[in-house]
Amino acid sequence: MRNKFDAMLNQLNTEVMVMGEMIQSAIQSAVTAFLAQDAETAKIIMDGDEEVDSQQKRIENLCFQLLIQQQPVARDLRMITAAMKMVTDMERIGDQAADISELTIIMSDCPYNLKQDTIRKMAGETILMLMHALEAYVEKDMDKAKEVIDHDNIVDQLFLAVKAELIDVMKNFPEYEEHAADLLMVNKYLERIGDHACNIAEWVIFFLSPSPMEAE
Repeated sequence: MRNKFDAMLNQLNTEVMVMGEMIQSAIQSAVTAFLAQDAETAKIIMDGDEEVDSQQKRIENLCFQLLIQQQPVARDLRMITAAMKMVTDMERIGDQAADISELTIIMSDCPYNLKQDTIRKMAGETILMLMHALEAYVEKDMDKAKEVIDHDNIVDQLFLAVKAELIDVMKNFPEYEEHAADLLMVNKYLERIGDHACNIAEWVIFFLSPSPMEAE
């Protein structure tokens, strides 16, 4: 019975990594399409969000099966709980990749007339946080997970910088107001993705942290 349980735990780990690769690819492609005003790629990303949702359901079903197979020990229970929580954040990252892609399609007919340097940098830092959070899970690296959480300060500062730039544009250049408002939404989606990456890192720490009884 335990051998079957361990095999299912290994499958859970594999399925979580698959979903991680899916959302990492989705957000990287969404940002690239946004910066290039690539509406066709943006449509593909939006269509692919259903696959992310299906993967979430697959993982949740597997978690429920594990919970009813037999009484998990403390470490197993932490792993299953962390997986269920992580995939919720992953699914929301997938949603935000789709949201960015939707704005890419809306904005694809007009050239970007605003500076994108800061938002480009923020996108890069956000994707880096997500990559490192997923690596922390795969590598079971608590230090890397903690670094992801610390890195959120950089993303928050960039978010405020982009927000200030765009609000200034909206005040002083009315002809760009709608354009700036759309970019502000993209900025907010990226900031939320950073928050979800932090959540994933926090669940990695939870999974790897032994209970007081295990530490004895």
